[in-house]
Amino acid sequence: MAVSCLAASGVSVRRLTVKNHMSGNFDWRKLSEWNNLDLSLLEKLKFGPAIREVEHGQVNQRGPGNAEYWAPNDDQHNTSMDIQHHVWTLLLDGKLHLAPLSDQVGKVLDVGTGTGIWAIDFADEHPEADVIGVDLSPTQPDWVPPNCRFEIDDVSLRWTWPENEFDFVYLRTMFGSFKDWQHVFNEAYRVCKPGGYVEDFEASSDLISDDGTVTRDNGTALGQWGRLFHEAGWKTGRSMAVFEEDTQIKCMKEAGFVDIVFKDVKCPLGQWPKDPRQKEIGSYDQAAVEEGLEGYVVYMFTDILGWSMDEVQVYLAKVRKELRDKRYHTYFWTRTVYGRKPAAGEIPGQ
Repeated sequence: MAVSCLAASGVSVRRLTVKNHMSGNFDWRKLSEWNNLDLSLLEKLKFGPAIREVEHGQVNQRGPGNAEYWAPNDDQHNTSMDIQHHVWTLLLDGKLHLAPLSDQVGKVLDVGTGTGIWAIDFADEHPEADVIGVDLSPTQPDWVPPNCRFEIDDVSLRWTWPENEFDFVYLRTMFGSFKDWQHVFNEAYRVCKPGGYVEDFEASSDLISDDGTVTRDNGTALGQWGRLFHEAGWKTGRSMAVFEEDTQIKCMKEAGFVDIVFKDVKCPLGQWPKDPRQKEIGSYDQAAVEEGLEGYVVYMFTDILGWSMDEVQVYLAKVRKELRDKRYHTYFWTRTVYGRKPAAGEIPGQ
């Protein structure tokens, strides 16, 4: 492991390059030993990976800026995220992205890489590419393709990569993470090469149905899910309504991207669909949600909405019951948006 910016008195360490692709069980004392850094100094420095807090029995992560991931960063939730990755790729017909990339992709940045599964899969598909995954903390696996590596940073601050560095910048399910989405897309634009693409995949928090079995006002626990998460997002200043507010498209336009394309896809939740493909997606989605259910809810509902743990457990019991009941035809919307940074000398609109 190497520290990109050496710590000195009064200087904040931000970005770490994870050269050995360590797991999330990394002993931070070894960072001190390997780099001859004072552990007490490391504990005082406000950089992402050092701020891993245990709350309600779950590991949560906070960044040195205003980044704060609302879901936990522990083994159980990471398993949920890996299952969810399979759901997202099924939704996109097995594709990892929709942007029309060239056959020979150069440098790729995966923002909010989480377990690193998207970055690893992309690196496998594109052995010619140099893939970097970035997140607040190191939860990536030990064994990865040789063209994939991970860095630790807080992307709510100014990004540490130089201008015009990446051919493709990818983000996925970052809703609830940022107070300033425009900053994120501005930085993505800055580090993207002219002619390169930025793509963002987000999911709606609203669980709905077409037949009225799940709505906000019919008393179902699933129907209340979106309202509760939106309320929590408003209270934290980190919107959970990125889909509903058209945040991706608006911010991409403001940042300067051209040829912006979006695609909305319904994602079933549960085993209720009759269509075999939709049933497969819904089944995996249910497995992902049930695996990470407490992680999705506990912090947001207790710390932000003020619920007691007893109230949370009662609500979760209702959610689980409804998830397993095929009478509830639950789904939510997902949106993929990609845009191109104008080529050098290109005048947008001409």
